[in-house]
Amino acid sequence: MRLQYPSNIRIIRVPCTGKVDVIHILHAFEKGADGVYVVGCMEGECHFNNGNLRARKRVEQAQSILETIGIGGQRARMYNLASSEGPLFAKFASEMVEDIRQMGPNPIKLAKSKAA
Repeated sequence: MRLQYPSNIRIIRVPCTGKVDVIHILHAFEKGADGVYVVGCMEGECHFNNGNLRARKRVEQAQSILETIGIGGQRARMYNLASSEGPLFAKFASEMVEDIRQMGPNPIKLAKSKAA
C-alpha cells in the first residue's frame, strides 16, 4: 500500500519516540520547521516499556516553551498509532499541514528572513 501524504512532510525515523528530546523538537523550529509532530506506538504498548509516555511529556514541555516564546504550542503535537494504521498516519499528516497553513509560517523563519 502506497500512502499519500503531503510532500512537505519530512519523516525522521527513531528506534523509539522515547529518544525524541525537547531539544530535538525546538531545534527543528530553530531550523525553520513550521510544525513538528511525533508519532509513537499506542500508549501501554511501547516495545521499550514507556518510551511513548516520555515522548508525550517531552512534546508537552516543548508546547509549553513554544507557547511562552510566542511561536504557539499547537505547532508541536503527539499522536499514538498502531503500525497497522498507515492511512491514519497519512490523515494526521494532512490535518497537521492544513492546521499549520492556517497558523502561518514559523515566526522564527519570518524574523530571519526580515533580518537578512
